[in-house]
Amino acid sequence: MRSLLLCLSVLLSAIVLMAQAPVTVVKAARMFDGKGDHLIVPGVVVISGGRIQSVGGAAPAGAKVIDLGDATLLPGLIDAHTHLTMDFDLDYNAARLKALDRTIAESAIRATVNARKTLMAGFTTVRDVGSQDFLDVGLRNSINAGLVPGPRMLVSVHALGATGGHCDDGAGFKFGLLNHESGPEDGVINSADQARFAVRWNIKYGADIIKTCATGGVLSPTDDVDVPQLTEGELEALVTAAHELRRKTAAHAHGSEGAKRAVLAGIDSIEHGTFLDDETLRLMRERGTYLVPTLSVRSGIAEAKFPPLVREKADMAMKAQDSLVRRALAIGVKIALGTDAAVYPHGDNALEFVLMAADGMPTAQALRAGTSTAADLLGLAGKIGTLEGGKLADIVAVPGNPLEDIKVTQSVFFVMKEGTVYRNDRAK
Repeated sequence: MRSLLLCLSVLLSAIVLMAQAPVTVVKAARMFDGKGDHLIVPGVVVISGGRIQSVGGAAPAGAKVIDLGDATLLPGLIDAHTHLTMDFDLDYNAARLKALDRTIAESAIRATVNARKTLMAGFTTVRDVGSQDFLDVGLRNSINAGLVPGPRMLVSVHALGATGGHCDDGAGFKFGLLNHESGPEDGVINSADQARFAVRWNIKYGADIIKTCATGGVLSPTDDVDVPQLTEGELEALVTAAHELRRKTAAHAHGSEGAKRAVLAGIDSIEHGTFLDDETLRLMRERGTYLVPTLSVRSGIAEAKFPPLVREKADMAMKAQDSLVRRALAIGVKIALGTDAAVYPHGDNALEFVLMAADGMPTAQALRAGTSTAADLLGLAGKIGTLEGGKLADIVAVPGNPLEDIKVTQSVFFVMKEGTVYRNDRAK
């Protein structure tokens, strides 16, 4: 009885505090709520206590009103594939040397700059899929504590892959340069048991999600881009261990065989997917596996200075991207927005909307790919991704009408995250 009375007391106190919290109304000429194919006119969102109280209707008496005029409100944007703790650099070899030369402290400070750029571009949530030295954990925790501005982060600690593969940070350097041969604590696994251990180790030290490299990569210097790099048993052990601990999983995979092994193991998303065949895409549709195509990488790769092997892989991959998305759309694969930020400049994330639409994705579906669809992939659909009562007050605004010109997503001028305004270029 006492427990029941205590619970009722806490609930009533929360209701009273919510009622006393200041009310803010964000208004604009129109709104895309992340759920349908059409805009809502006008756009009105009522916020209190960091959450959306209601959508539409008149502003409550006494509320603070932010009127953005001829603009469109959208849910806070979501990027499902970033590397905020890494920097974009056009010179591949120079970037690898800089990464060895920088102290952890300097890398951490630089990461805060990348986080701010991402938030100011309207991306209030990201999934960060591979870091080092716990930089991603530290950045996430600092953002959560309000120490630095940045998007809400789901982090992976180390991406997990095979010796010499795309996730092995020691690949391409002479033996002994990194002091020891990489092992599970560094994200390098070579058996099912090591896969399970690495998953548990990552989660122990702060991982929200588990990312693995199921195939070779474009920017790794010692492998073919499309070859499988983990066995079916290793992937199954990895995914099972992650899901048992209630963590979602993502697999970097360019080639069909490695991707197929990951999908059959129960992976939640395939990242890149450049050379997937139709059989693998149909398997993804049947299993509900998401595709995160990371089209924006072409904007950085096109101008980058690479060694011959990497340039050959990059050119081959970029030529295959558009066909992949068109076939995935035709087959009915679920697609979420992810950009691989750091392979191109941080803050340019909205280019992905433009490129997905150019590949035939209906504009409204492209907008949902970076809002409600991405929220579902991240397991956060109950909190973010749409503008509706009860959700966190993540709201961005763009000029004009994004359904008529999706390029306006690259011109975000208003950013609110959990009820706090971080950007308002129209403020008087």
